Amino acid sequence: MDIIIVGCGKVGQTLAEQLNEEGNNITVIDLLPSKVNETAARYDVLGVVGNGATHITQQEAGIRTADLLIAVTGSDELNLLCCLIAKKAGNCQTIARVRSPQYSTEAPYLKEELGLAMVINPEQAAAAEIARVLRFPSALKIDTFAKGRVELLKFQLPEGSPLEGLAVKEISTKLHCDVLVCTVERGDSAYIANGDFRFMEKDVVSMIASPKNANTFFKQIKYRTNSVKDVMIVGGGNITHYLCEILNRSGIDMKVIEMDRERCEELAEELEHVKVINGDAVDQQVLYEEGIENTGGFVALTNLDEENILLSLFAKSVSKCKLITKVNRIDFDDVIRHLEIGTVIYPKNITAESIVRYVRAMKNTIGSNVETLYTIIKGKADAAEFIIKENSPVIGKKLMEMKLKPNVLVASILRDRKVIIPRGGDTIEVGDSVIIVSNFALHDIADILENR
Repeated sequence: MDIIIVGCGKVGQTLAEQLNEEGNNITVIDLLPSKVNETAARYDVLGVVGNGATHITQQEAGIRTADLLIAVTGSDELNLLCCLIAKKAGNCQTIARVRSPQYSTEAPYLKEELGLAMVINPEQAAAAEIARVLRFPSALKIDTFAKGRVELLKFQLPEGSPLEGLAVKEISTKLHCDVLVCTVERGDSAYIANGDFRFMEKDVVSMIASPKNANTFFKQIKYRTNSVKDVMIVGGGNITHYLCEILNRSGIDMKVIEMDRERCEELAEELEHVKVINGDAVDQQVLYEEGIENTGGFVALTNLDEENILLSLFAKSVSKCKLITKVNRIDFDDVIRHLEIGTVIYPKNITAESIVRYVRAMKNTIGSNVETLYTIIKGKADAAEFIIKENSPVIGKKLMEMKLKPNVLVASILRDRKVIIPRGGDTIEVGDSVIIVSNFALHDIADILENR
């Protein structure tokens, strides 16, 4: 596919990297020559210096033959204008990043009237992910396949976990749980786990299961399965606004601590059901007075990564609450992963992943049959969902008889709304939704076979 990306910030660069790796032809546009040159050189893509909202710049970038334009500049209005011009100039699909809460309620209207394929709101998407984790606090991250019937959950083993020393193949016999372990992160190493793999303390485990079986599994290993009842949120930005709206529908009590008095008054007016405190959360006394020791969840959402990390480390030291930490910079994710500050939310990554999933769905209509794809471990493992069509070479063969490539795991089969955690004697049939975990890119279900 020919794709134009307007905006070479972190999201634009992440999109250029991921979409280029998947064989798309990428052209980036930005007003700053340094940004364009850096992105073009680092990811081996084409670059155009100019205003992406002008017809002449889009023409130079190849809008007439483009399949998709993605506008991810820092301005909502500029992104929408880029998409409007692209529709007129090239009649291609368009995606706009729109961040302002003022536009969030207008998103369906904007999408319809401007002919947008997708409107992505990073803060709203981040809030939705935070809310999912607060409802199931044992997990660090939750993704869904097959319209919510299959979940991909990531969690960390604490000290003294019943899983310590247990082999993957012993889960079904000793714990009587129908789940499938996909990957294990241990220090800086990552493994696609086979049956003989044994768990160790502090392993980060990704597994696939139906929601019901996942709940049973976490109860068996004595993990917390009930959603939190109350949450302390530090920072009063847009993510907090969206998160409070979502949590209110779940009946969760919320307390927001924000330094700026004017912003506190705005939040108190917009969110009548939320207790808003004007104070500096870096002052430990403020946190103690508001009950940090007994809170069910603690969410650090200030604009400073360093402050969020320190606040979560402090919350961890004085309570047993579920921790969620927002981090904007993605450069140091390997370092942050070792800090054990609960679930780390990267709004820029969430935005990029949502857009990449849409692009894959577009490609599905022109040859590729990947329905959904999630990154389990960045650069090391993905989970791809396929709908099995007629004449596929995997149909009817027992899994134990298939010659699969190394580091390929058939993780789940959904057939007639029934979730099957596959064993060697299971087969794949026409119409099945199949989830494959691998450490290399898959474009077709047949790519899992050795002789391809």
